[in-house]
Formats: sequence, C-alpha cells, structure tokens
Amino acid sequence: MVKNEILEMEITALSNDGNGVGHIDGCAVFVPFTAPGDRARVRIAKVQKNYAFGILTELIAPGPDRIEPDCPAFGRCGGCALRHLRYSAELAAKTQFVQDAFDRIGGFSLRAESCLPSPDVDRYRNKVQYPLCVDANGEVRAGFFAPRSHRVIPCPDCLLQPALLNEISAFLCRFFTEKKISVYDERTGRGLLRHLYLRHAKESGKVMVCIVANGRKLPFEEEMVQRLCAAFPAVQTVILNFNLQNTNVILGKEQRVLYGPGVLEDTLCGVPVALTPYSFYQVNTDGARQLYGVAKQFADPKPEDLLLDLYCGAGTIGLSMAREAGRVIGVEIVPSAIESARRAAKKMGVADAAFFCADAGTAAAQLAQDGLRPSLILLDPPRKGCDLRTIDAVAEMSPSRVVMVSCNPATAARDAKLLAQRGYLPRRLQPVDLFPRTKHVESVTLFTRADCASAGQGH
Repeated sequence: MVKNEILEMEITALSNDGNGVGHIDGCAVFVPFTAPGDRARVRIAKVQKNYAFGILTELIAPGPDRIEPDCPAFGRCGGCALRHLRYSAELAAKTQFVQDAFDRIGGFSLRAESCLPSPDVDRYRNKVQYPLCVDANGEVRAGFFAPRSHRVIPCPDCLLQPALLNEISAFLCRFFTEKKISVYDERTGRGLLRHLYLRHAKESGKVMVCIVANGRKLPFEEEMVQRLCAAFPAVQTVILNFNLQNTNVILGKEQRVLYGPGVLEDTLCGVPVALTPYSFYQVNTDGARQLYGVAKQFADPKPEDLLLDLYCGAGTIGLSMAREAGRVIGVEIVPSAIESARRAAKKMGVADAAFFCADAGTAAAQLAQDGLRPSLILLDPPRKGCDLRTIDAVAEMSPSRVVMVSCNPATAARDAKLLAQRGYLPRRLQPVDLFPRTKHVESVTLFTRADCASAGQGH
C-alpha cells in the first residue's frame, strides 16, 4: 500500500472520530464520509506504520445504513461528519464510541446503556459562529471552515441551526455587501469583518447578534441595527466585539453594546441564565434538559445532601438540583460565570447556595483540606477532563456519590480509571446525544465507593 494508490475495500466500522474503517492486508485504513457495509474505491492519502488514511473516490455499493446527505455543503464544510448515516446507526455508533473508551482506556466491564437520542436531529443548535469571506462576485458570505483549513465554505442554510439564525446571517451579509464593508484576511491582517456570532434563546425565541471585527467601530452601525431589528423583531441585543489580534481565537476581550441589554436571557431546567458572548452554554437546549435529567437521576439528591458542583459554569446543573438537595456549593474559574450563577440562585430564591471563583483542582484540594465532606459531587469538566488534584480531592472528601458529565469519552474513561484507583467505581454509564450528525457525544457516569453495596459492575 503506497500513497495515491487506489484500492477497493469494504468499510467494516466507524472510528470514534466518525471516519469509516476498513482493512488492507491487516492495516487499518480510515476513510471519512464512509459507512459500515460500504464497498468503495479509496485513494490512499497517507501511510503510517500500522494504519493509513484514505479518500473516497467511488462508492461501489452502499452499506445498509447509508442515506443520501441532505446538505449541499456536506463533506466540505467541516461540520457534520455523520449526515450520510441513518440516525439509528449514528446512535449505535455513539454508544460504541463511549463503550470502546471505557473498555480500552478504563479496562472496565461496565456496559454502556444505549445512547439517548436528541429530541431534535436538525435545527437544534442555539449558537452559531460563522467565519466570513468574500466570494468571486464580491459578495460577503457566511459559512464554515473546511476540514483542517481556514478556507471558508459558504453555507446559506446550515441544517444544524434554526432557520432564523441562517436568515439573520444572510441579511447581514447582504448589508455588508451593499455597504462594501471589508472582510478580514488572515494572511494580511487587513479587513474589518471577522465572524458573525449568533445565540438563540429556546424559551423566548429571542436572539443575540454579535459581530466580531478587526476594529472598534463599524461603518453604518446605526443603520445596520435599525434595519436588522425592523426585519427581525426577535433580536434582543446587538454587540460589536473587538478582536484586533492575529489569532484563530474567535472573540476578542473587549466589546461594545450597540443595542439592547448586552445579554440574552434564557431558562434551562428551571434555572434562569443571562448569556453574554463569552458564556458557556450547552448548544442543544432540549438535549441539555435530557442530559441534566440523567445527571439528576443518577445523583438522586436528598434534603440531607451537601452538593459540591465542580467546573460548575453558570451553576446550571447544581442549581437544577438545588430544590432537592440541602445545600449547593459551586466552583468555576470564569468570573462572569460565577456572577451568573449567583444571580440565578438569587432569582430562584435558593438561599443555601454558594459559588466560588477558583480553579476546580485548587479549590477542591482546599475544601478537602478544610474538612468539607459533601455527600454528592458533580463533575462537568472541559474536554481535557479533570485535573489530577480534583480527582485526589474528590476521593479525600469521601462523598457517597459522584456524577460526572463529560463531552469526551476518552478523558471520561481516563478519569473513571483514576477514580476507580482511589476507591470509586463506575456503576452506570449513559451516553446522551447532544450533537446529532456530528462525531461528538456526551456521557453521564455514576460512581460510588467500592465498598458500597450499590448495583452495577465495577473494575
């Protein structure tokens, strides 16, 4: 097998990054946008010692779960990886992604429960960040970066976004074209418009519009706001974010409110939130309700519980359990998130909740040293997983239950193994699909002490 050779092969599985997998002479070949059961001709693009990457050149015969993709940008825009699969097959694959991680990395005998489907498969996202470009006709276009590049693929109607957000994006692109406002060029560092960042509140239907610019002012600002709000009464606030750096980070550190309150209000699981462009918020609101419902079921909060919510963000998960638990303590490193959590607790009338701005590992170690003994600990770490100090502190505080929400099966399995080594075994493992048509999947894991007589399998 050599580079650029075209070989015929059968795809037998999906890898955890959504690529089809086949084998040639015992060597695994990873082929994007293929499905199990596909018979295909594949051009070998890269050859490593034990595996290779290929590009689909011809589909000879489709597998039983392959469907026709319903988006013209599929395969080019770098967004959906699984739009060519039946949704039932996608859910089965995501269950297997989580299972494989806990088998391979954790070494557990615990079986993952079947992945819960998202309430909506399309139009579910409440946030979109569109990079901008200028097409051959000189028109400003919004889209997404092609895989492994910063080349923008225009996408007039992304099926993952509510139609309203796509319509607002198209309206603004027409305005920018009409006014001849320049678009930022990464190669030269010149040009003004960088990204459109839109958020949608599921409950109220209101929208935040944030324009990310390589400057502190836009031409025709007032006219833009007037025409935008007249065309779309759902727009609650318009913000200009300044990103003057030569960076691939989307948001700059400063911004100016052009219209409205500068925040977007929403409610999730009974918890009020006020979102800024910087706020972390699950992108699938109805899916998040389902995810937090599983976390609550696993946690089984009681009035006698002291609940410690580490990596708490705006406090949504912990506060969603506050009426059942006796007391809630949240820890998060982002100051604005802690302010949001405190405001939400006050608005909900939850008196026995305290939120601290600190690194989760540092705070957990200090709380353990201070003798805090929570009976229930929630973990919702970023993709990189838990800090080792957090794992050590969790074990030292000796809670009766630990519930971990994770967006990365690999780091979830790694952290589960570390907790098991400290006496906490995973008892239930529930994948939840918050990101249909993409390779990503969330999971919720319940841990109890190894000496606990709880049901379930262990290490």
